[in-house]
Amino acid sequence: MKTILAPIDLSDAAAGVTTEARALAGILGGKVLLLHVVPPPVVINEYSPEAERLADEEQLSAEQSLGYWQQNLKIEGVETEVALRHGPPVATILDEAVRTNADYIVMGSHGHGALYNLLVGGTASGVIQKSPCPVVIVPTQKAVAHATASNLKAS
Repeated sequence: MKTILAPIDLSDAAAGVTTEARALAGILGGKVLLLHVVPPPVVINEYSPEAERLADEEQLSAEQSLGYWQQNLKIEGVETEVALRHGPPVATILDEAVRTNADYIVMGSHGHGALYNLLVGGTASGVIQKSPCPVVIVPTQKAVAHATASNLKAS
């Protein structure tokens, strides 16, 4: 059975990613592994109750989101597992791909552009550069709308 690793964040991109992962799983007779990575917290000082509270909220929100998407995929007949990991997103996604022997990674791209990726880095581009398997990039609706508008201007 083929494994489709689908890293999702808590943004609108998750809907597109799960839709594409479901379609690929259906074509290949595979299963979907939904992954959410909680990045390391930014430490302002050694102890911050507010930072702990925010981390707990993000953990709960991630668990609920993973459960929601897992339930949706299972209703549609797709074998689905979930994983919640902590760490740097690119390295954690790549580690999970190797650990699970993923056949494909399906992930979203927010379409920030080359300058943003150069200065800040992009998770999708980081995964593409070092992935042990093919990567399917699903643009967010915002990125699609921007690309379409750019194409119209160029015409």
